[in-house]
Amino acid sequence: MLIDVTNFTFAYEGSHDNIFENVSFRMDTDWRLGFTGRNGRGKTTFLRCLMGELDYSGVISAPGLVFEYFPVRTEDVSLPALQSLLTAAPEVEEWRLLRELAKLRIPDEALDRPLSTLSGGERTRCELAAMFCRDDAFPLIDEPTNHLDMAARELVGEYLARKRGFILVSHDRALLDACTDHTLSINLTNIQVTRGPFSVWWENKRRQDEFEKAENEKLKTEIARLNESARERAQWSDRAERAKYVSHTDKADMKHGWAPKQAAKAAKQQRRAKAITERRERAAEDKAKLLHNIERDEELKLSPLTHRAARVVEFRDVSIVFDGRTVLNGLAFDVRPGDRAALIGPNGSGKTSLLRLILGQDVPHTGLLRTASDLTISYVPQDTSGLAGSLAAYAERYGIDRSIFQSILRKLGFERAQFEKPLEAWSQGQKKKALLARSLCESAHLYIWDEPLNYIDVISRVRVEELLTAYKPTMLFVEHDRAFVDNIATKRILL
Repeated sequence: MLIDVTNFTFAYEGSHDNIFENVSFRMDTDWRLGFTGRNGRGKTTFLRCLMGELDYSGVISAPGLVFEYFPVRTEDVSLPALQSLLTAAPEVEEWRLLRELAKLRIPDEALDRPLSTLSGGERTRCELAAMFCRDDAFPLIDEPTNHLDMAARELVGEYLARKRGFILVSHDRALLDACTDHTLSINLTNIQVTRGPFSVWWENKRRQDEFEKAENEKLKTEIARLNESARERAQWSDRAERAKYVSHTDKADMKHGWAPKQAAKAAKQQRRAKAITERRERAAEDKAKLLHNIERDEELKLSPLTHRAARVVEFRDVSIVFDGRTVLNGLAFDVRPGDRAALIGPNGSGKTSLLRLILGQDVPHTGLLRTASDLTISYVPQDTSGLAGSLAAYAERYGIDRSIFQSILRKLGFERAQFEKPLEAWSQGQKKKALLARSLCESAHLYIWDEPLNYIDVISRVRVEELLTAYKPTMLFVEHDRAFVDNIATKRILL
């Protein structure tokens, strides 16, 4: 079955700008379709239009197709997890749900607990299982990995790779490559469908961008050359025009054909000038067709500090215990200047507690923790809930230069109009970018980032990777994006 989108146009009420304008494309419901694009481009908006939740102009044709959206809206989270899932999807048979839950390795004891008490990762896997129990629905999966650790992401990728027919919004490159066979991308000026997973689309985009940049430079050079030729022709034309006013002594030469020769030469030069003008106009038209879908690729900058100490952080036999439960036991590692150390471990293994301990927060522990004297730390937390008020007030609160802060946000894909909105009205991805941009404004000996990439689009992730590779700051970070860890980490600390 096909989903046909024709002349699709959408804008939110009160907005002067269309998010989508006269967009047309086609999708097959057998595809495992990865959906990518920068934050704020309208991925979730498009899914809501498919669900019929928003009014739009144009046509979306999907005869007889029922769309099912993830995250699933469960009404009573106080019920045991299994009962809550069956209540939310009464048409699902229990044996089928149990089969899908087993594939996603949900333990039986978790199904007896209230849904509200499950971890974010457990709940995500439960809701995915419930969604794929239905034969009559086409899944629309919106960013399922934000609460999943690396191992759970790999499990979900393997699970989805065995399914047929869904749309998956995700910024996790490894997940998209693991389970998708087509890619739908929202670009600056159009929507594009590519056969193949994310890495195929990304390589095609990279090659197209490089081709257009090269063509643009060639045309700029050609236009400059044609402009110079046009200027020379114009100067000659002025001289020829003045030569028409011949003196009395020159008239004798006219008897020998001088004037006709000059007139013919002038006409030839005029034809050449006209040809140059036409070629210049064609080159300008060709140049105008280029670079429309190339994202802003201005480089991000960072000013890390270098500490004189051999170790900026040192753990020796550190254990963390909460309510009688040992979270970490006998941990030993150090972070040296130039390290980009990744903390790797499942959800609940104590990664965030460890970071808070370094920051001097009250975390019950035993063992030895040393931090270098006069150590300046820049911290990006997981949680964005504290972001509120104006962007100017936020910059002032942290003592960072507002113009530099806004410049970094622009390089991360923000539109200027967003700066006038209160921070609490920003999307989760935009809030995460605000936390990252603030950290990039700060000079520090050690950058501690706790899951900095949640909700952040792929292109911004690549920009941040390029920045960290170029400036090589000392870092300790938690991140479940395998591609980011593989590209950035110089050492891994396994919990």
